[in-house]
Amino acid sequence: MAESDSTDGPPPFDDAFSGDDVEQRVYGTILQTRSPTTARAIADQVDCDPKTARKYLGWFANLGIVTRHDGHPTTYERNDAYFEWRRINQLAAEHTTEELQRRVQELTAKISSYEDNYETPSPAAVDAVAVAEASTDVSIDDVYADLTDWATARQEREQYERARQQHASTNEREQASG
Repeated sequence: MAESDSTDGPPPFDDAFSGDDVEQRVYGTILQTRSPTTARAIADQVDCDPKTARKYLGWFANLGIVTRHDGHPTTYERNDAYFEWRRINQLAAEHTTEELQRRVQELTAKISSYEDNYETPSPAAVDAVAVAEASTDVSIDDVYADLTDWATARQEREQYERARQQHASTNEREQASG
């Protein structure tokens, strides 16, 4: 076997799901889809019959993984709310209330630092070009990295807080029934 034919490591990015079965390829394709897409277009991407793609997309719609948009033609798109819900449930299952609360506090401190540094409550309110031009110490790339990290911290804090609330609520119900 040639070194380039090695089965170690991830598949090539341009065809990441080629070794998977059709269901996994449809799932992987819908995860990468950012706008409503027809079953035929997905079938073309995963190299399967459109009826097969529709079958799996129907299952994924019933599970809430995709959103089905009726019309002519019917289209499907990734349901980001499902993945958000799944992430929050995962956090609540894997961490204690105290761990979740500690992470919320860490992220809040990080966010406060960015708010103080940029003198605004939101990364969306920052004019990155103006900040970079006003400073000889900061490049535009540094500002964009900060803004991305800040936005990510805000999103992560929201998820951890929701997981903390869910975990605390579950604990209260268990204590009340036990």
